[in-house]
Formats: sequence, C-alpha cells, structure tokens
Amino acid sequence: MPAAPPNALSLDDAVAAARTGDVWLFRGRSLADRAIQTVTNSPVNHVGMVVALDDLPPLLWHAELGRSLPDVWSGEHQRGVQLHLLADAARTWSEKYGQRGWVRQLTGGTIERAHEDRLIEVIDRFDGTAFPTMLSLARRWITGRVRRRPAAPLETIYCAELVASTYQHMGLLPAKRPASFYDPGAFWSGDRIELVAPFRLAPEVRIG
Repeated sequence: MPAAPPNALSLDDAVAAARTGDVWLFRGRSLADRAIQTVTNSPVNHVGMVVALDDLPPLLWHAELGRSLPDVWSGEHQRGVQLHLLADAARTWSEKYGQRGWVRQLTGGTIERAHEDRLIEVIDRFDGTAFPTMLSLARRWITGRVRRRPAAPLETIYCAELVASTYQHMGLLPAKRPASFYDPGAFWSGDRIELVAPFRLAPEVRIG
C-alpha cells in the first residue's frame, strides 16, 4: 500500500519538496479574500504554480494585487503577474496577508525539457500583466463558464486563469475550456480537475 500523504508540512519541508507544476493554494479572511471567494464560489482565494528549474531555488508563478517582493524575471516590484522566490512568497502570504496555505504536488508524469521550454514562453509573455478589477474578474469568470474565449489579447489576468493558461501551454491541461473557466477552487481537490494523462494533482497538504 502506498504511504498516506502527511497532514501537514513545515514551510521549509514544503519548499524543499517543491517541483515544477505543483500548485500552492491560499485562503484568507480579509474583505478582499472573501470577495474573491464569493465571486468565484471558491473555498480558496489564491493559487500559484511552482517553477523549479535546474539548480535555481523554487519559485512561485502567480498573479496578485500586491507588490511586496521583487519579481525574479523583471527585477522590479510590480503588481499583477509575478515570479517570486517560493519561500519568500509563502511567508508573505502567511505572515503579512494572514493566509492559510496548502500544496498539491503534480504527480503521475515527468516534466521534460519541452515542458520547461513552454513554461519559459508563458513567463516571458505574461510577466507583469495587470491583475483585473473585481468587476472585470467576475465578468471574465462568468464568460469563461459559458465557454467563451476573450475576443482580444488579454490585458489583465487573474491567478487561476494564469495557472490554467500555463498548464495548457505546457500540455498539462486540456484546452477544451478557456483558461478563464477556472477559479482558484478548480485547483482544490473537491473540484477534481482533469489533467492530461498521466499527470494528476495529489491531495492537499497543509503548510505550516
């Protein structure tokens, strides 16, 4: 029998075990957090994806309103789509934003060089893209739910849409639905997101 997943990991252990494609999920209690959870009918309000390439420290690829940390790709403090050191980002979301965190590891398959090349393409395309207003986020999510794709190139992008776009470009997530179909809760185990075989996401493990 395979070993049962741990109930929780320390932040240091979670960072040490991080691999490209893992998703980190966060849930907070602020008005903004509750608004995102309500608008998207989601149990969590934020999701990001791990980028762990070669000997670099693990990074978190995500979209947020804050600019507390320098972006690894641009070297600037910026709002919107950002690439941060994973450990620093997780501490910021836990200690500064008061968020609880979980990790779901990407399992079942191996991330190859071709996956990584396509990941770099996504980072180059989206890094620095603005985060939408709450009204725009709600409109985008509702439009995605009726399977409509944006008519023009994206000028803003929210966290789950970014992760879904990245997964799709890497070939990990089917492209039959627009990336705006996905909300943070789509990456929570209760939604049973279906990745391209043999990839799958393991159950959540609490961080901290």
